[in-house]
Amino acid sequence: MDRETYLRRWSALHGGAAPTGVVRVWLTGAHALARPLAAARVPPSAVTLAGALAAVAAAVLAVRGGPGGAAALAAALLLAAGGVLDNLDGAVAVLRSATSALGAVLDAVCDRVGDACCALVLLGCGAPPALALAAGGLAQLQEYARARVQGAGVGEVGVVSVAERPVRVALAASAAAAGAVRPGPPWASLAAGVWLVLGLVAAVQVALALGRRLRALDRPAG
Repeated sequence: MDRETYLRRWSALHGGAAPTGVVRVWLTGAHALARPLAAARVPPSAVTLAGALAAVAAAVLAVRGGPGGAAALAAALLLAAGGVLDNLDGAVAVLRSATSALGAVLDAVCDRVGDACCALVLLGCGAPPALALAAGGLAQLQEYARARVQGAGVGEVGVVSVAERPVRVALAASAAAAGAVRPGPPWASLAAGVWLVLGLVAAVQVALALGRRLRALDRPAG
């Protein structure tokens, strides 16, 4: 399956949302990395669990190791690897035509674990607890709202916000790596602040999209 076909299938599975910007770059990389895994018939669920374990390991290292040093660098690498694996599971499932309800639920649960781990990495690397909690909480709220709307009968929100998971992972991993390479500047605080601002913008984007979908659902037929 070529890249454009994969992107079209991804869009169809996400309510017609157009993959643009960093999300398109992320998906393009995932497609290239997932092809050999799909060819080797690796189960998508195994990739999902591996990504979640990498994110948990990153959070543990960051919280125990603190800002800077080898622990922060290892946390950054593990978080980045977990983010890649998190995206590869869906790519492998699409390429193998092996999407399933069980896989979708497992992926959603592991995504929420991954988001919490991103916030913990920022906390461990020096971000103020209130800032890390607010940023991580916004991500959880955004995804909870999406899940509730799907439970109400809406297939997908159909919008790619400015603070999707690739952005969250990139911010947390970059802050941890920057703190390890160049200690001193409050990288984690800056990253958490950017995440918070983007999260607020994303909340508006998602709320508007949810409102449109729910109004369409409630509109009487005919």
